[in-house]
Amino acid sequence: MNSVPARPRILLFQCLLFGSGFSALVYQAIWVKQLSLVVGVDVYAISTGVSAFFAGLALGGAIFGRLADSLRNPLRLYAVLEFLIAVIGIGATLALAKAPAIFVALQSQVGVLAWLLPFLLVMFPAILMGGTLPPLISSVRPGNSQIGRTAGQLYTANTAGAIIGVLLTALALVPLFGVKGAAFFAGALNVLLGIWAFVLSRTKPQIRTSEAPRERLKFFALSSKARLALVLYALAGGVALGYEVLWTQIIVQFLSTRAVAFSVVLAVYLSGLVIGSFLYSRFADRVRARWTTFGLLVLGAGFVAMATFSLLGPWLLQAQEVTGLWVFDVTGNRMAQMLSRFIVAAGVIIFPSTLLLGAAFPAAARLVVDEAKPGQDIGLMLALNTACGIVGTLGTGFILVPWLGLSGSLAVLAVLAGLVGAVALYQDRQRFTPAPAFGLLAVVVALAVWLPRDLLTRLLTDSRGGEVVFYEEAPGGTVAVLEQDSKQGSFRRLYIQGVSNTGDAMPSLRYMRLQALLPLLVHPGEPKSALVIGLGTGITAGATLVYPELDRRLCIELMKPVADAVTLFKGNLGAGKDPRLDIQVGDGRHELMRSKELFDLITLEPPPPAAAGVVNLYSSDFYELAKARLSEGGILAQWLPIATQTEADTRSLIRSMLDVFPHVSLWTTEANEMMLLGSEKPLALDIGQIEQRMQRGDVASTLQEVGIGSVTDLLATYITDRTGLESYVKNAQPVTDNRPLIEYGRWTHAEQITYTLPSLLELREKPQFQGNDVQMSEVEASYLRLVKFYQIYLYATMGDTSSWKESVRRFVRGDNPNAYYDWFLPPAS
Repeated sequence: MNSVPARPRILLFQCLLFGSGFSALVYQAIWVKQLSLVVGVDVYAISTGVSAFFAGLALGGAIFGRLADSLRNPLRLYAVLEFLIAVIGIGATLALAKAPAIFVALQSQVGVLAWLLPFLLVMFPAILMGGTLPPLISSVRPGNSQIGRTAGQLYTANTAGAIIGVLLTALALVPLFGVKGAAFFAGALNVLLGIWAFVLSRTKPQIRTSEAPRERLKFFALSSKARLALVLYALAGGVALGYEVLWTQIIVQFLSTRAVAFSVVLAVYLSGLVIGSFLYSRFADRVRARWTTFGLLVLGAGFVAMATFSLLGPWLLQAQEVTGLWVFDVTGNRMAQMLSRFIVAAGVIIFPSTLLLGAAFPAAARLVVDEAKPGQDIGLMLALNTACGIVGTLGTGFILVPWLGLSGSLAVLAVLAGLVGAVALYQDRQRFTPAPAFGLLAVVVALAVWLPRDLLTRLLTDSRGGEVVFYEEAPGGTVAVLEQDSKQGSFRRLYIQGVSNTGDAMPSLRYMRLQALLPLLVHPGEPKSALVIGLGTGITAGATLVYPELDRRLCIELMKPVADAVTLFKGNLGAGKDPRLDIQVGDGRHELMRSKELFDLITLEPPPPAAAGVVNLYSSDFYELAKARLSEGGILAQWLPIATQTEADTRSLIRSMLDVFPHVSLWTTEANEMMLLGSEKPLALDIGQIEQRMQRGDVASTLQEVGIGSVTDLLATYITDRTGLESYVKNAQPVTDNRPLIEYGRWTHAEQITYTLPSLLELREKPQFQGNDVQMSEVEASYLRLVKFYQIYLYATMGDTSSWKESVRRFVRGDNPNAYYDWFLPPAS
């Protein structure tokens, strides 16, 4: 005779699974972060890592689900799994930290087989994680009238823990403890869960609500209807994970490229699953039309995904703005303001569909699970659902998006969801006429055909302004080039994932040309080779073309569409077409690990360091790697934006380079940008030598176009050396691979430049160069003009446009012609 499971014990099991979900997502978040260091920040590499995690979950659910139903006390299996997760999870984290060099060595020896190393390091502990849910369901052993409710409750608790885990990893654990510390935190929680489960297993072995025999059952001992439901739910898993890939790219132009933004997206995705599962599980066992309900949930998810996408517009940006301002007024916290904006966007785009997909789990469980073997059936459900999820992730990212774009891919997934739903609805044909099933499917297909394919480009131009001249949706993200107007004329700007990265207006042209030419001109030797990491608009890489003594020019760019668009930008001196510049698509850091080639100059022009994954190019570990690839006397030139992070983060970025290079100097290349030069030897600040180098090829004219008309103008950009930088950074913690502080740093405000720029300029010392007194006075005069212009520029930053216009007019009239200063001159009214 069946009885209702004891509620207090169910609550205890929910707490256990909450903890399991929490620790699993902590591990996943930090492993994906570590994998970017092992195999490179490449979409195929990260997808492989995520697939390994899901593959482990699928195998674990299948293996331990079957085992759980054969045990008298499956709760002890759960306890053992948690103990093993702690040991192997921490071990995998420590191994991944050491894996980059091993992976590179293996790759040179065995090629693609080297990928087994990171794949297995992630998959093995994930197998154990995938086995935690079935033993608890088997311990409860719900009767036939409680299967949907119990499965939904435990699944809800597990996923709720995952939500908290993914948020706390980005907001607290990694910022406070670092990557390894976060793993030890998760491992400690696994041990506590194991102890708790072991204690519970000794008090009462299990709740017997079914007197069904416990003989070992065949793995596929399911009815034909249950097998069909299993297949349909697995396909729904592929659709759900495919949606996640698309939503991550669609939503990013309403968010930011910071790691915490993507954590919020994943948290909202999981929240929809949790709430949907929780709500439906409360009455899942009382529903009579189970096939109809399951079919409507899946079909509805596809319809809602398309409907919400088609309704996107400027109204969402306005809703984000209003919500963010309200939250800031209430809390006074800028991080809370930004998080609220992210939640609004994710709540509109992602939440409605995932709510329905979450409800599909208990609905499917009611069609599949046999009360005699709940652990095995739930394990099989999750295994196949996750396996199809892997196919959905890879197929959507690498096949659908390149072929059909984001809108077309969304339409295909919606139609697939409609087919799954229609097949399910057809199973209730004896209860209901099948006509509505096919009618609903026809509606979904019609909406998929109608879905606007240019919606995202229109949203981009509506929110950013300008005209699209290049747009490509690739597995690694969306790349667009917009032609925009300013008071100084039209210019083009590069957008990656909807976020502005750089452009070809005068400010960008100036700092990017200096990013290449300044270190070449002050090099202590005679530079013959240069590596540029990050192509962007091609201006930095193109500037190397005018330095005739270079025999080798290599540029590494992460995204192929960026390389395809480089010819659209002015001022890059033909970087996209000149055969002297070798442009390769790949991860810059990984290239340094792979190749033993040495360079006289390594210069970086990546996205801002706060963007997800970019911190890998700003850590002291990276600088150690880059230093090993510098030839004797070589220079590392690092772009240092000063308006995109807090001053505390700027200090940490500088500290990282000071910890590696004995000689570090700071140069101002534009009002918002500076440059760090690191080397083993002192720089060659010999005016005669620099002047002689400037006369080579087109170096002088190239610099004059951005306001550097002489060697004294060039040396006027010098700020300070190591001594001054040490006094500035004080006791700041360096950015390291284990402590990627800036990726999880506080949000900046629009006036950040008004604090950071004056602080750095206060460090200024007269450059120690070989030259006469007249030249020294000319350098100082040029520097004072530059600083005066920066002070005027801050008026505009603070919103005082009238003072800015009047001051810049007076400044330009009283100065010799200078392309940089003249560009800012407001047009006559």
